[in-house]
Amino acid sequence: MKAAFIREHGGPEVLEVGELEDPVAGAGQVVVDVEACALNHLDLWVRRGLPGLDLELPHVGASDVAGTVAALGPGVEGWSRGDRVVVNPAQWCGRCEWCVRGEHSLCEEFRILGEHIDGGAAEKVRVPAESLYALPDDVPFEDAAAVPLVFQTAWRALIGRADVRPGETVLVTGGSGGVSTAAIQIARLAGARVLAVTSGPENVERVRALGADVAIDRLEEDFSKAAYEATGRRGVDVVLDSVGEAIWDQCVRALARNGRLVTYGATTGASGRQDIRRMFWKQVRIIGTTMASRSEFERVMDLVFAGRLEPVIDVVWPLERIAEAHERLEGGDQFGKVVLVP
Repeated sequence: MKAAFIREHGGPEVLEVGELEDPVAGAGQVVVDVEACALNHLDLWVRRGLPGLDLELPHVGASDVAGTVAALGPGVEGWSRGDRVVVNPAQWCGRCEWCVRGEHSLCEEFRILGEHIDGGAAEKVRVPAESLYALPDDVPFEDAAAVPLVFQTAWRALIGRADVRPGETVLVTGGSGGVSTAAIQIARLAGARVLAVTSGPENVERVRALGADVAIDRLEEDFSKAAYEATGRRGVDVVLDSVGEAIWDQCVRALARNGRLVTYGATTGASGRQDIRRMFWKQVRIIGTTMASRSEFERVMDLVFAGRLEPVIDVVWPLERIAEAHERLEGGDQFGKVVLVP
């Protein structure tokens, strides 16, 4: 099969497009013919090399996949060749205490497609049958591929972890990214007032079109001060952030009393500095989140299929342009998801 892969860690130049052996479905597994896949910032980290992540090389990236069932392994029931599917990139053991509780993203053996195991930047991908979710005929493969990782991450962060309520105010940083464009919509769906931080006048207009009540251009003003003024000098109830170190203190300063900072990443560094006095005086909470449970994934996918949430696609390119796609993500030039078609 044709695939995009790395043989070593490094910059975009280490990405290759060539031939790899076709995957074979084992017990409880299926092989999916990939019609579209999508990239995330996770792909950049994996390509560069994550501490503690020992990959079998060559490695195929891309966590988000939509396509059709090509082959069924022994013991797989309920699916047929040709079925249209979208793949849940999360994989769990199903046996540990967290899986028994239905908290799959806390699984002791939790893995993500394209990070810990080969992903979907190829003509075919092998996944557990339990990772499949039926894709309606009226949803294009490219749209479906733009959904799984970012929408489930945003849903769990805001609904499952932050417990956003109608009438609250939510601030979303990195407003042009995949999770953030999903989060703006989810916060609005939950009945919250949304403030979004982005860069440049064009992105300001885009996040407003997505539903942000207030769009803050971080290149023009301190977003924590802008949020303070936009809330009548109260602060916001929830901040959703993946930027991390560079803006950590600003995120906390933007919070109202009893506010919640939900973090799902650290793209600028993992050592956020904080005035602890501000935290206990305002009684704020710091909440971590990663991916989602199976039920949360299915809930948000159903909302997308019903048209209540919409994937945001930046570009759709052929797989051969994967190095250029990584450069686009790395430079922060995209708005929404970069989708590749093998």
